[in-house]
Amino acid sequence: MTISTHVLDASQGVPAAGISVTLSRLEIGWLDVESGVTDADGRHRFLAEAPAGTYCLTFATGAYFTARAVRTFYPEIAIMFTIVAAEDGTPPAHSHVPLLLSPFAYSTYRGS
Repeated sequence: MTISTHVLDASQGVPAAGISVTLSRLEIGWLDVESGVTDADGRHRFLAEAPAGTYCLTFATGAYFTARAVRTFYPEIAIMFTIVAAEDGTPPAHSHVPLLLSPFAYSTYRGS
C-alpha cells in the first residue's frame, strides 16, 4: 500500500508547495519511514510500501510560513492515522491524507 498527501494553503487559496513532510510508523516507538517535500501542486507521494498499522505525517509548517513572512500558531502539524487491513488481511491499495492549512487553523480528512 502507498500513502500520499496534498497540502492546500486555505488562507491564500493555493497549493502549499515546499513543505517538508515525514512519514513515520508506530512500532515500539515512532520509526521514520520516509521524508519528502510537497511539489508545486502541494502534493507528495511516498514511495515506501506501508503495511497495515498506525502512521504519522509530520508537516514542517513553521518553515513554510516563515518563508512567507507570516506568523503562525502551528510550527509543526502531526496527523496520526491507522491503516486497517481488510478481513482477508490485505491492506487498501492507497491512502490519501489531505491537509487544509492556514496560520491559525488546520483540518484534515481521509481522502480518496
